[in-house]
Amino acid sequence: MNSTLPFSAFATDIDLHAQLAADVLPAYVNTCRWFAGKARQQTGVRVQSVLTLADQPADGQPFYLLILEATYADGEPEQYQLPLAFVPDGTTTDAIPDKGILTTATFADMPGHLVDAIYVARFREALFRHLAASDVVTQPVDGAGQLLFSRGLGLADGAPGDALISRVLPVDSSNSALVFGYASQGELLFMKLYRKLFAQTNPEVEMVAFLTETGGFGAIPAYAGQFTWQQPGTEPITLGMMQRMVADNKDSWDMTGDYLNDFLYAVPNRLFAVKEDVFEKVALLGRRTAEMHLALYKKTDDPAFFSEPFTDDYRTFLTGRFTDLLNRRYDLLVNNYDRLDPQAQRLAWVFMEAKEMIDDFVADFQTRPLGSCRIRIHGDYHLGQVLALPDDYVIIDFEGEPESTIADRKIKHSPLKDVAGMIRSYHYAVSAKLFNAAETEGISPEKLQVVSDRWYKLIRDTYLDAYLDTFGSPHPMFYDNGEINYLLLIYLLEKAVYELGYEISYRPTWVKIPLKGIVDVIREIEKLQPGGQHRQMASAPLHLV
Repeated sequence: MNSTLPFSAFATDIDLHAQLAADVLPAYVNTCRWFAGKARQQTGVRVQSVLTLADQPADGQPFYLLILEATYADGEPEQYQLPLAFVPDGTTTDAIPDKGILTTATFADMPGHLVDAIYVARFREALFRHLAASDVVTQPVDGAGQLLFSRGLGLADGAPGDALISRVLPVDSSNSALVFGYASQGELLFMKLYRKLFAQTNPEVEMVAFLTETGGFGAIPAYAGQFTWQQPGTEPITLGMMQRMVADNKDSWDMTGDYLNDFLYAVPNRLFAVKEDVFEKVALLGRRTAEMHLALYKKTDDPAFFSEPFTDDYRTFLTGRFTDLLNRRYDLLVNNYDRLDPQAQRLAWVFMEAKEMIDDFVADFQTRPLGSCRIRIHGDYHLGQVLALPDDYVIIDFEGEPESTIADRKIKHSPLKDVAGMIRSYHYAVSAKLFNAAETEGISPEKLQVVSDRWYKLIRDTYLDAYLDTFGSPHPMFYDNGEINYLLLIYLLEKAVYELGYEISYRPTWVKIPLKGIVDVIREIEKLQPGGQHRQMASAPLHLV
């Protein structure tokens, strides 16, 4: 790629943008882990906008943020962020990995390489300086708007003269991870650079900022700032967020697996062994979960975080989404029934036989009187979203359900939806451990099911007791015990049905795990039928499922 103009003219060089789109970008983005369109039939990738970072490094080469538009034969186009730098040959700079090099290029007779700017230390430093100063960077191109940098309470300052340090975390994911700190203090801050962009404020940034600066919740990496792109007359598009860094610890899925090893090794000897510190850790997570929801319930003037009742619109949204999910999963299960092992087939048969009863249960949600309230929630809450510290937990990743739209991720739910996600995660942890271990190969599936159910129910009740005790009773979040049980059944069923699709498609030997979760809920729904135990619902213990 060659241009007679210097790289400082790149923002307005339309011909060069077209050349980049034709010759470089389609091949390059398809090598990037963050590009989500690989499986779709692509029709092109173009440079939609070029944002100038407004720093002029010592070598005279500016930095840009390219906003790319990927188009497809079917469906909506997608936007991506690509930071861009030009590194002249012979420049002393960081070692740039092959995946960070777009192409060789020459600007005004100066040869070098176009690279992903995250691998250039001066670019990372420019981002940090702008964010620390809450700068507003007005774009020189008409209509391009502004880059808005906003500092948060969690941003730490270095001592006078303390050198800023930074690096790119060597992980391949849907976003890029940058780490910052000071020479005398080490690494302190973590920046997530969002690659796929949405025409709304990112829900993760909203959640982390609110929990830190309004809710005062301490069990998350504190919000340290963000930067957005603001065009005239539009909502800001989130480009990146910074948080305090958390020590590299196991997530709670791995920690739970460690706890389960003791249990696993005892099962072949017909022993049931759960250490007391396991219950203490589970109870602590229940309390931290409740504290997160209490922080999200904080009174505020921000309508995005008002608590709300169960409105007709919400009921229609949830029942419509759930009904569609049920029908698709039911058809998938019927079409794959012969692929299942005998234990999974028995569970699947219970589900299929109860389809009409489940439909009625979901439809009842549309009109059932509900006095509880809804708030913003984590939305994708499971053991993998919780980092285990030596004596505490840190909750991470507030982006919401990956398959949901940004608007849907911001919908308020009962906090019991998060609770259901964590309960299902504990069920997965014990089931995956017992059913896939060499130590239990000689034990019948039926016996393993009984043993895993005993562990799961003890852990579930410990978590739920600690969660509800933290709120106290009564609490405006929940109308009464009966309503807690009912809503928990709704969200547990929704979660297990959602899980079923992935397991049928990718891990058929694991299908029994969500199916058992579905069957457990079916047994509780049966108690609510005429002649069942519905009259005891309001005063029953909070462990119906």
